[in-house]
Amino acid sequence: MSRVTLKSSTIFISVGNKTEVYRSVDEVPPTLRKKLEQSTNSINSATILIADRKGKEEIVRAIRGLPSSLRSRLTTSLRKEARKQSRAIGQWTVLLQNWSEIALAAAIGLAVWLLFNSR
Repeated sequence: MSRVTLKSSTIFISVGNKTEVYRSVDEVPPTLRKKLEQSTNSINSATILIADRKGKEEIVRAIRGLPSSLRSRLTTSLRKEARKQSRAIGQWTVLLQNWSEIALAAAIGLAVWLLFNSR
């Protein structure tokens, strides 16, 4: 069985509230092309390889600002970090609640001691 590979490019350029779609860099107007070249030559740029329709759907979701349904090592590690932080916050809340109970018991004990020793 022979394999068929299709290579295509889609360039999304969003400026303000307007998003334009181009099939190649040559289709991009010269003013936008210069900005595109500057932004893609930075540290924060990357090439995305989409191997199937699911990948295309994920790109569309990202452009629309919808959450991704994919799990990646980054999102997994971010979730773990968030859980650790929420546990730490939960531990501090429990500790503060316990301290208030201890302080209340000490205040009651002090009040009772003062009551009996003031006579």
